[in-house]
Amino acid sequence: MATNIRIASWVLLLCATFSMAMATTSSPANTCSAPIGEEEEDNSVPVRKEIYGNGKIYDITHRYTTNMPSWETKEGLGQFLWLPASMKNGSLANNSEMKLPAHTGTHVDAPGHVYDHYFDAGFDVDTLDLDVLNVSVGPALLVDVPRDKNITAEVMKSLKIPKGVRRVLFRTLNTDRGLMWKKEFDTSYVGFMKDGAKWLVENTDIKLVGVDYLSAAAYDDLIPSHLVFLEGREVILVEGLKLDDIVPGIYVVHCLPLRLLGAEGSPIRCILIK
Repeated sequence: MATNIRIASWVLLLCATFSMAMATTSSPANTCSAPIGEEEEDNSVPVRKEIYGNGKIYDITHRYTTNMPSWETKEGLGQFLWLPASMKNGSLANNSEMKLPAHTGTHVDAPGHVYDHYFDAGFDVDTLDLDVLNVSVGPALLVDVPRDKNITAEVMKSLKIPKGVRRVLFRTLNTDRGLMWKKEFDTSYVGFMKDGAKWLVENTDIKLVGVDYLSAAAYDDLIPSHLVFLEGREVILVEGLKLDDIVPGIYVVHCLPLRLLGAEGSPIRCILIK
């Protein structure tokens, strides 16, 4: 009985928070007003922010740099941006070109990532459900995972995520260790084991799984966990999130991948709103 009351309270809190967040984010007064103090900034100097809207909006996307980790390399991402047309060299405008793996930094996986028949059938990032990736299906829950283990079925049970919660961001030891800030790829990162992925799919309503390193699946269970998550084409994996210094709790989340026809992965920009 106590468990049922606790779950019901969670769901009511989620619904109330979602309603307030929608009212806040959709209000013309809020969207048009400038945050206090921003008019005093020196506009001649580039400002790179992590938090916007007077502390209400958090950018949880990692900035692309040459030293960010890349899959199974000690050398980091390396150069990913070139300037073949430069005004300094006589061009009328600066025009950059970019080349990088689709699963670099903060990114999303499509079903074709681990299922070749889905890849051939066209289940690419352009087919992912924006209702799941954005505010339409309700708020998102940021949870802290026990720091001493991968995400197993036992861990999933211990988190007691209520039914009805459809989007969860899992913060792990990866954030504490700053793995996304380190150049060398680290195979000891925390991720889902197959049984944890299976428990999530079979026992929760979660459709968006967000994690804080380059893969949702633990290195030792890499393909088996991905197969469980992506087989039904209902769960979307958002990987490489920047979850430093954010209080666990309920947020509005927005994530938008590029519309890359035929791509099984894409860079993605994600924000949390209080």
